[in-house]
Amino acid sequence: MKIIINGAGGRMGKALSGIIEAGAAHQIAALCSMEFTTDESRNIYASIHEFSGEADCIIDFSNHCATKDITEYAVKRGLPIVIATTGQTPQELEMIRHAAESIPVFYSQNMSLGVAIMSCLAKIVTKALPEADIEIIEKHHNQKLDVPSGTAILLADSIRSVRPESEYVVGRHENGKRTKQEIGIHSLRMGSEVGTHEIIFALGSQVITLKHEAENRNLFAEGAVSAAEFLVRQEKGFYNMDNILE
Repeated sequence: MKIIINGAGGRMGKALSGIIEAGAAHQIAALCSMEFTTDESRNIYASIHEFSGEADCIIDFSNHCATKDITEYAVKRGLPIVIATTGQTPQELEMIRHAAESIPVFYSQNMSLGVAIMSCLAKIVTKALPEADIEIIEKHHNQKLDVPSGTAILLADSIRSVRPESEYVVGRHENGKRTKQEIGIHSLRMGSEVGTHEIIFALGSQVITLKHEAENRNLFAEGAVSAAEFLVRQEKGFYNMDNILE
């Protein structure tokens, strides 16, 4: 499989290119990033629109602001696309859904299979403990832009799929009692923390905790490659980690 990496100049783009280059199963079709100067001899491009060569799939690790640009390119070329960015606005999410009407699109706020499993477990625990107070704590490095993290939102959405009356309270900052409908979400930004997500289910007599720790960024890159391997076998449509777990 020949993969176009969009956002190849960033930390995740570099991790992804390193994993692909270290293996024998796939090839890099093009490395695209605004940080680059185009050099066709090395398959490096400042803009993905400059590349018209052979490819089987796009993996986007750039920025959610590129959603319109990258989805239009993918649709124009008829290429499946794995969108591995977070922080999309409602309008950008609609662009992703619209692209899925023409091509296979894989979108997840976290590319870790472990987080996908954690999301499934969160649903089970939420259903089993309807009276539990639920709090989410997420930790990331001090350069992360979006708060709360896309993964924290993904996990909260999983819980709300079981408790539709739930309300998100991000970073509690006022006095007052906690409501039963509340899902507290707390964001910590510090050092070089890769990513830790914890869901706490608290009852009066016991506490259940689900926790996922990312030890390095390679797991997200590996998950993106797995998503691409899955996606190139699919028809047009919208896919996520739940589809891989099925």
